[in-house]
Amino acid sequence: MLSGERKEGGSPRFGKLHLPVGLWINSPRKQLAKLGRRWPSAASVKSSSSDTGSRSSEPLPPPPPHVELRRVGAVKAAGGASGSRAKRISQLFRGSGTGATGSGGAGGPGTPGAAQRWASEKKLPDLAPCVVPEPPLAARATTPPGVLKIFGAGLASGANYKSVLATARSTARELVAEALERYGLAGSPGSGPGESSCVDAFALCDALGRPAAGGVGNGEWRAEHLRVLADSERPLLVQELWRARPGWARRFELRDREEARRLEQEAFGSSDSEGSGPTLWRPQKNRSRAASGGAALASPGPGSGSGASTGSGGKERSENLSLRRSVSELSLQGRRRRQQERRQQALSMAPGAADAPIGPADPGDFDQLTQCLIQAPSNRPYFLLLQGYQDAQDFVVYVMTREQHVFGRGGNASTRGGSPAPYVDTFLNAPDILPRHCTVRAGPESPAMVRPSRGALVTHNGCLLLREAELHPGDLLGLGEHFLFMYKDPRTGGSGPARPPWLPSRPRAAPPGPGWAFSCRLCGRGLQERSEALAAYLDGREPVLRFRPREEEALLGEIVRAAAAGSGDLPPLGPATLLALCVQHSARELELGHLPRLLGRLARLIKEAVWEKIKEIGDRQPENHPEGVPEVPLTPEAVSVELRPLMLWMANTTELLSFVQEKVLEMEKEADQEGLSSDPQLCNDLELCDEAMALLDEVIMCTFQQSVYYLTKTLYSTLPALLDSNPFTAGAELPGPGAELEAMPPGLRPTLGVFQAALELTSQCELHPDLVSQTFGYLFFFSNASLLNSLMERGQGRPFYQWSRAVQIRTNLDLVLDWLQGAGLGDIATEFFRKLSMAVNLLCVPRTSLVKASWSSLRTDHPTLTPAQLHHLLSHYQLGPGQGPPPVWDPLPTERDAVETGDIFESFSSHPPLILPLGSSRLRLTGPVTDDALHRELRRLRHLLWDLEQQELPANHRHGHPVATSP
Repeated sequence: MLSGERKEGGSPRFGKLHLPVGLWINSPRKQLAKLGRRWPSAASVKSSSSDTGSRSSEPLPPPPPHVELRRVGAVKAAGGASGSRAKRISQLFRGSGTGATGSGGAGGPGTPGAAQRWASEKKLPDLAPCVVPEPPLAARATTPPGVLKIFGAGLASGANYKSVLATARSTARELVAEALERYGLAGSPGSGPGESSCVDAFALCDALGRPAAGGVGNGEWRAEHLRVLADSERPLLVQELWRARPGWARRFELRDREEARRLEQEAFGSSDSEGSGPTLWRPQKNRSRAASGGAALASPGPGSGSGASTGSGGKERSENLSLRRSVSELSLQGRRRRQQERRQQALSMAPGAADAPIGPADPGDFDQLTQCLIQAPSNRPYFLLLQGYQDAQDFVVYVMTREQHVFGRGGNASTRGGSPAPYVDTFLNAPDILPRHCTVRAGPESPAMVRPSRGALVTHNGCLLLREAELHPGDLLGLGEHFLFMYKDPRTGGSGPARPPWLPSRPRAAPPGPGWAFSCRLCGRGLQERSEALAAYLDGREPVLRFRPREEEALLGEIVRAAAAGSGDLPPLGPATLLALCVQHSARELELGHLPRLLGRLARLIKEAVWEKIKEIGDRQPENHPEGVPEVPLTPEAVSVELRPLMLWMANTTELLSFVQEKVLEMEKEADQEGLSSDPQLCNDLELCDEAMALLDEVIMCTFQQSVYYLTKTLYSTLPALLDSNPFTAGAELPGPGAELEAMPPGLRPTLGVFQAALELTSQCELHPDLVSQTFGYLFFFSNASLLNSLMERGQGRPFYQWSRAVQIRTNLDLVLDWLQGAGLGDIATEFFRKLSMAVNLLCVPRTSLVKASWSSLRTDHPTLTPAQLHHLLSHYQLGPGQGPPPVWDPLPTERDAVETGDIFESFSSHPPLILPLGSSRLRLTGPVTDDALHRELRRLRHLLWDLEQQELPANHRHGHPVATSP
């Protein structure tokens, strides 16, 4: 399509019109790949599970560039790492609370409630009969020992810690005895009574703190949390099962027993009275469900961070549901006193408690009463359960321990393909809850955002939620058919708005379509008020275009048809703005899978409209004319009229493509944050989006090709005048820089007229600046190649290479470059006209100076000319009658092959590639619509959608057009 031939005067080279057969397109998908952008597909995206069962509580970072996206690690199936961890925990509680024959920390066989409660929850007198004496150390089963560092800087001068050997069966008392022996303060555990009393004077403490940059062993350590281990606890198991959070470190310290007890008791008492962060590990007073499996959320201590624990401690959060502190952690006297106070407080809230005497009661009644006292957290958002599915299993408060909180179905079900179940913070056991049902993000700044998963039934304040929406304190969030939550955020400084947003009032989120004002049944407004709201929307200037999926095809077809027909006085980027409003409505209001389908339909409509326009121009400007009919060259005015529709589509499609890229990147970013980058449905959506953007790429490429083809076709007949016309006409003065087109010499006006028409056309169509530069870059490339080939051809067999003719060509070229400089295109023109300027400069060298120059100096002064081109100019230069080229012009032996085999003509196939602009779209979809023409078209489309809705209703249910307000 872009090639043609035309002969003029029998010249074999200049007579051919060498136009581009195809353009090199560097599509946005290739550019995005260079920037680390990768479109996942169902074939390339794989899922993998973590080698360990642990999961981080913080969102995973995005994948690095050119790295295959993978699913985040998930919890292993039951019976794997989590099952073994539960077994180890039960062994630990058997060792500390009951005998070896106990059942995971429960009491003896006759103990009531042994299957439901840990032995550590019972009182010390109840535990005494169940404790079985420990077997001697020599009689135990041998296990591989481990090395524990026991710090005791105050026990011996110059000593920081001592290393002792320990096994999983080694108790804290045994390790104290070994450490004292290493420090030289006591003998072995089997020594005399005096030494046994020395062992009783010291206790092994589990300390948490923040080490300095130099590490733990350099003395810069301060314990911030301290717990005294019971004599029968196993430190090696404690170290294995309870690991420190990131940024913290733990170590075992040897302290005086009385001093350690005093520090622990003082810290626990102050935390109860003041409610501030404790300096030791304290039990949880509140009954609330934390992020994952139901473990109670402890109040954060100083520097404890806001995230949940990581590492092995986060493998199976549901296993921590019933863990309590052992009796050895508390001061027994203080615990009895506090239990009595809390029991009285619990009884005071029961019905009839004022008249009932307070007497001895079963400890089980006290535990049941304390479970009814719910104290919500004061520093984290949480969800208050209003309706559940199973009252015996559902919690009342669900606390957000991360900025991103995921609701989903519990269990160990795996997704398709055998991949592990997705990451879930709160498990909801209901039949209609999806494995990953809903995601809530609540950062430090309000508001929070809620996003439903694909196919999940989620309601927001009674309205069906299809896309991401804002979540404010007091909002109602419904998950499935059974669960209903109220969102609360105590960080906002209040309990929420005075009037809950879900009470009958103005709707917060309007359903799609302009008929929402009449279809709304929850707003509590009368018909007159709803009619005024509809009129305000139909005639308003808000950049919103609501529609239902069933009206999408008619709406898109109307926008594209009006843009192709050129009807009305829309602004140049008006069609792209209207289509972007449709894309924005689909991305915000409609279901997740609707946007890819809309993009595909939109791209196909634009491509069909552009192809029809190209066919119309081709019918009016055929490449092959009938014989005997002279071809009328295109004028700048005619080519401007013909190319205006194509240029408009190129400008609108470019901006629309940039806008679509932004939406698709947001979709990928949200999927990465939620760990759904390998979801098959998401991969299919991204493939559909990729196909739609490929069609838009093709539209831009075709419109650019056709535009430069007709512009270069017009330039083809005007460029020879730059070599033939004489700017030094009698009585004429050369124009200066910035002169008007009418002041230029007559031989240059046709060529400059084409450049001026192209510049005005790109400005009127508001073409992207990058595409404007590339359009003129191609025009200048074509002009340089055509003029240089004509210059090489003119010198064969005729006296053309003369100083006087070269001065005329140089002057014409300078006038053209000066005019382009005044138009703002000087830098581009200088770059692409460099080779022609170099050839003309060579011919403008005075004859006396030129004959003295050698081949090497001429090659150095004119580097853009090839050896073949330089030799052609020198060998045909007119020095005078009977004078041939001097010997100094002979090529060097090393360049003779290049001179003989090189081509003296420029190739038209080496044109620069088309690089589509990449970045933010120039469309402005915020703020009121200020352009009156665009506002009128927006009103017309809204009324069209309203009419389509009314046509579906029975005649007795239809409404007339509401009274329009003043625009």
